[in-house]
Amino acid sequence: MDTLRMTQSFSSNQRPEKQLAPGTVLMDRYLIRDVVGLGGMGSVYRAKDLHFPNVEKIVAVKEMINSAPDPLVRDTIVQNFEREANILVTLSHPSIPQIFDYFSHQDRSYLVLEYVNGMDLEKVLEESGSFLPEDQVIVWATELCDVLSYLHNHKPEPIIFRDIKPSNIMVNKQNHIVLVDFGIAKIFKTGQKGTMIGTEGYSPPEQYRGEASPVADIYALGATMHHLLTRQDPRLEAPFTFHERPVKKINPNVSAELEAVISTALQYDPKNRFPSAEAMKEALLMVAKKTGALRSAFFHTSPMINNEQGIKPLWTFTCEDEIRSSPVYHKGVVYFGSYDNNLYAINTDNGEFLWKFPAEGGIVSRPVLHEGMILFGSEDHKLYAVSTRNGREMWHYATDRPIRCSPTVSEGCVFIGSDDGYLHAVNLSTHTRLWRFDAVQPIRSTPYVTKDLVYFGCDSGELNCVNFLGELKWKYRAKRGITSSPTLHDGILYAASLDFSVYALEAKSGWMIWRFHMGKGSVSSPAIGFGNVYIGSADGNIYCIEAGGGREVWKYATEHQVSGSPVLYKDAVYCGSVDGKMYCLDAKNGRLRWKFSTGGAITGTPYIENDVLYIGSLDHILYALMT
Repeated sequence: MDTLRMTQSFSSNQRPEKQLAPGTVLMDRYLIRDVVGLGGMGSVYRAKDLHFPNVEKIVAVKEMINSAPDPLVRDTIVQNFEREANILVTLSHPSIPQIFDYFSHQDRSYLVLEYVNGMDLEKVLEESGSFLPEDQVIVWATELCDVLSYLHNHKPEPIIFRDIKPSNIMVNKQNHIVLVDFGIAKIFKTGQKGTMIGTEGYSPPEQYRGEASPVADIYALGATMHHLLTRQDPRLEAPFTFHERPVKKINPNVSAELEAVISTALQYDPKNRFPSAEAMKEALLMVAKKTGALRSAFFHTSPMINNEQGIKPLWTFTCEDEIRSSPVYHKGVVYFGSYDNNLYAINTDNGEFLWKFPAEGGIVSRPVLHEGMILFGSEDHKLYAVSTRNGREMWHYATDRPIRCSPTVSEGCVFIGSDDGYLHAVNLSTHTRLWRFDAVQPIRSTPYVTKDLVYFGCDSGELNCVNFLGELKWKYRAKRGITSSPTLHDGILYAASLDFSVYALEAKSGWMIWRFHMGKGSVSSPAIGFGNVYIGSADGNIYCIEAGGGREVWKYATEHQVSGSPVLYKDAVYCGSVDGKMYCLDAKNGRLRWKFSTGGAITGTPYIENDVLYIGSLDHILYALMT
């Protein structure tokens, strides 16, 4: 304790002064909901970002109260807090929370970070009441090796975390780890000594001397694994005495192979440890193969924490930003876009990454497959055609504004709307425009195409019908915008509007047959089956409406607005909600069969193939669920 400055961890028995009250709004933007962590220097709050009024965007607000009387000390404290912000803003990894904002007000500084919905490993250990399973610890340690490898190989200079310990490792609702609290992380320069800083018991001997290299994090990871498997807190033991407390002596259930890996990581001399996080991960995977921890092909992606009704994903895949796009499946591959600007191709057998194509803007709609190419629009104003084999661009077509609807292919043409107010008809052979129809307002409704007609809505509230020459046949005007994509069935066109209504129109003439009133507007697209229309609404309900007469059959209330579209499969309807849950309902009576919780809002439409449902979430994760 005399030679090592201890880090401050947030715990319930420390209560800082001047804690922000629920309902406080910071910077006219962040509405404080409650406290999720407490510490000597400030608090961590759960807050709502008011810049997204129609979506429940939750963030973590980390506070630092600077009450030091000495001006030099005050400046140092602020500089350290700014350092954490500066480090985080350069990082992009699924196991590191994103930073959204940094600001100071009077004697306080704030970091606004991605909210991690879960608990730290110290809390997990406390609540377990017994030894944690070896297989589970290997899963977490492997993910920690991945994030340490990312930090240690960071360009232009490596970053050492310097404080790996259970309380700084969160486990989210998908059972993936997230490394938090970069307050003492440091840019590594060879031969440079630093401050004696860290957490006693987890920090290696060289860190006590102010020397820390990437293998210091290897030692701390070993100490963390020792703690998780033995339940012996190293902070309560004499430093560097792990060799006197072998893992198997305390927990006989641990394999000799894993004990050897932990022993190597905890070597007193840095030269005798694993030379890199990659080497330690390889050793962990060898243990897993030998002991049977890899009994599932979904080892590194399959969450082990049960969801509601016991539903667990077959696998998950994490990308770098929100998934608002709807996925599509083809021949063992699922394709989807993300707000990180990439279109991804993922192996559906095991959730492994195949390739990604980088656009220059977010991708929010569903891609379409056609003869070895995948077509999709982007907020960079372009319609792309990319090879399904290798993800390379084949061609692109430019509009004047962002594209936020999905393309439709028919008769050698691709039809797509744009925020430039035009419906574009593009020749698939020449990649050039055949014609464009001026709807004046942005088109975010995916066109429905028959043999000779194209139906689509626009933000002005008009539902248009044009022929293959781009000539208007008829239009129907709702009271507000139509983002919903129309669906045609038995000569009737169904679509929803932001004017709180679902419309049934005669497809040939555009005459209204019936209108169904909801509690709020809808951007959801209808699904037709069993003689009914299924659709979601911003009022939080999933509706089942009689297709012939427009009468309500049933409705199911979710916990937030439903902006995604339902899908019918066999005798069930599947639909996501902004409450972060995927719902499976009986199509005939609306009774809940199961629901699965993700870590963020679901705004896309699921895709189901071979009894497997694929859906993305704003938590950055694509899920594969058995139906």
